[in-house]
Amino acid sequence: MRSNHGVTLQINLAPSDWLHAKYTLPHQLRQLAQQVDEILLTLDLHRSPGRFSEGWQERLPKIQNLIQECCTQYPHVHLKEVDYSPKVVANVSDMFFGGLPIPPKDFRGGPFYSYFFGLYSAQHNYIFHLDSDLMFGGGSSTWIAEAIDLLNQRPNVLVCGPLPGPPTADGQLRSQVAETEPYDSPAFRFSSLSSRYFLLDRNRFTSLVKKLPLKYAPIRGIIKALVEGNYPYNLPEKIFTEAMLENSLYRIEFLGKQTGMWSLHPPYRSKNFYDCLPELIQRVESGDIPEAQRGVHDVNDSLVDWSSAKEALKKNRWWKRMGKQLKQKLLN
Repeated sequence: MRSNHGVTLQINLAPSDWLHAKYTLPHQLRQLAQQVDEILLTLDLHRSPGRFSEGWQERLPKIQNLIQECCTQYPHVHLKEVDYSPKVVANVSDMFFGGLPIPPKDFRGGPFYSYFFGLYSAQHNYIFHLDSDLMFGGGSSTWIAEAIDLLNQRPNVLVCGPLPGPPTADGQLRSQVAETEPYDSPAFRFSSLSSRYFLLDRNRFTSLVKKLPLKYAPIRGIIKALVEGNYPYNLPEKIFTEAMLENSLYRIEFLGKQTGMWSLHPPYRSKNFYDCLPELIQRVESGDIPEAQRGVHDVNDSLVDWSSAKEALKKNRWWKRMGKQLKQKLLN
């Protein structure tokens, strides 16, 4: 069911996302397409050093084909490549940063400008932004309309999101700390923003926040950026959070009516994860969730064996890569 207000579902994509997006993007559209008026898929073709560019050339035609399939299946889906032309960058900066130059990427080489380009490009004021790896359970057909009603009733709320993790029997969260928010279903108030997903009232942002601060990363992040050849700026969600704190604005995440809607996020990548992903999505959509996963917003070992992913992450820390590079240079 669509809201009486115009709503854009905006999803960030890049070629490196294809291994999961071939499963998660159709899932996201199944869960949300009927609740929105526009579905904007923004494809970022600005490649940066590091893990965010893995398999870039090989996966580019595959993700383009995937997007075309989605556009064919849903008439209100369309693609926009992230536009880095000076005029458009200036327009995006005027909307969000008061005219300050916007870096293409953050200190990790992850997306920065593309987040704001997507919010700028949406046709409608209410924008439900998603990263491409999110999964949603509960199956509510009214969650977006409920979220907009909540935003309209609470002027100190900047963004809303589905409940983080499958609901527990007692309605509490297990993996995050947040204040309980008075509402008809389990709901929680946060003073921070997660860039993974949020439903934003863009007019509220421009009238109350007006502009975001452009901040450097902490010193460790700056060193990482310098070592890997990236830009030394902090994550978009950290910048948004600072502005929310300054303006006493909040994020509310709630379940909603009946079975509602809740989110799950995969914290790692591994071959086992990709192999399990079709079954994992089926379990999320059907509500077949183990008790150990309830109340937890990141997919844990009760659903996916992450042991190989965790071990690979330990071996591939950026400072270890830097040490190997320095050793190699000294040997040469």
